[in-house]
Amino acid sequence: MDRTSPKPATSQATSQATSPAKPATAAAAAKGTSSTSSTSSAGYRRAAAPAPKKNSGPHWLKRLLARVPPLLPSACALCGAEGREILCAPCHKRFYTRQHRRCIQCAMPMPVTGKEVRCGACLKDRPAFDATIVATDYFAPSDQLALALKFGGDLRLAPLLARLIHDASRRNPVPGSDVALPMPSLLAPVPLGRTRLQERGFNQALEIAKPLSQLMGLPLQPQLLERKKETEAQSALPVGARARNVRSAFALPFATMDQVRGLHVGIVDDVMTTGATLNEVAIVLKRHGARRVTNLVFARTLPV
Repeated sequence: MDRTSPKPATSQATSQATSPAKPATAAAAAKGTSSTSSTSSAGYRRAAAPAPKKNSGPHWLKRLLARVPPLLPSACALCGAEGREILCAPCHKRFYTRQHRRCIQCAMPMPVTGKEVRCGACLKDRPAFDATIVATDYFAPSDQLALALKFGGDLRLAPLLARLIHDASRRNPVPGSDVALPMPSLLAPVPLGRTRLQERGFNQALEIAKPLSQLMGLPLQPQLLERKKETEAQSALPVGARARNVRSAFALPFATMDQVRGLHVGIVDDVMTTGATLNEVAIVLKRHGARRVTNLVFARTLPV
């Protein structure tokens, strides 16, 4: 055994770990040494336990990365081409500039010919909302953007989806008609239930609504609506059961009951399938005096 090797300082380190740390000296402070750490004779540095951070939690890193500016080369979210934009110019031109004629109320695609601005379903059973603006249809590859945000937690996509919705809102009159849709006076997201919000860590509708409100220059009221009961995921239910699933699921808190009277409210969501959720939200808003309700949605599911 090498007699020149230092002896283990187990007992010394243990005694120091159980004794309070000595305050740093003035000389150490002058050298820039923090008062929250000290160095033992054995050469080990001890640091005080860090204070809990406000951003702690399983999803804090995703939220942090979503706010980092795209300074480094990235890749297009659709085709993978390298560049600084999350959506390259060719993909933007190919998938988000060609717009077909839609029903002004539910945004379902309509035939090019004809003067009617509403589809047969809306004429037969008119929804509670007055108009719907969508950026695209829910099919490949655009559906991957919504899925990556909602289930993949890629919050970097939220500003992109907001920008595409904003572009669609500026197409006035509505493509294929001479109708100019009025824009809302405030925005609010479709709320998530508490359980699902805790599981996911964020509300994708709110993440889209934040940059969209800035682009449109409209105030955002994140707490305008609340989901007063937990519901099953709409995507897991047959079409006929979706309206029953969300019936009486939404409400206006007491503090916001008088804030929608006479106003045009814009409701933000990521995907519109049957429109049952958005219709239920519009029913609640109209019940409290909202003058008009417009949906602003990224993607519209096509009929099977």
